[in-house]
Amino acid sequence: MERQEKRVYNIPAEATLEVIGGKWKLLILCHLNCGPGPMRTSELKKKIPDITQKMLTQQLRELEEDGIIIRTVYNQVPPKVVYEMSELGMSLKSLLDQLDEWGDKYMNQLKWKSSCSE
Repeated sequence: MERQEKRVYNIPAEATLEVIGGKWKLLILCHLNCGPGPMRTSELKKKIPDITQKMLTQQLRELEEDGIIIRTVYNQVPPKVVYEMSELGMSLKSLLDQLDEWGDKYMNQLKWKSSCSE
């Protein structure tokens, strides 16, 4: 669950950016945060079409290692794997909501639209 190496951060925000930073992790977390429940890899891929399967898998593994998401494998044929926010990941909800709110205001100010608002 936790990464092996211990890091030293200059400020706490640096640790936050280490865990959720980057284009793909933030998108994954926003979809898991707003979704109706656990999501399969294929569902996340549909929501984030520009991400490669390899990158999606890598980002999901890193989020799982950091304890932000939970991966559940169902013993069935074909195998079913779903991802959902962990308790630690749920503690990011207000931050993710604030980022979404700020982005919405910013895009409205510039008269831009997001793909999810169309």
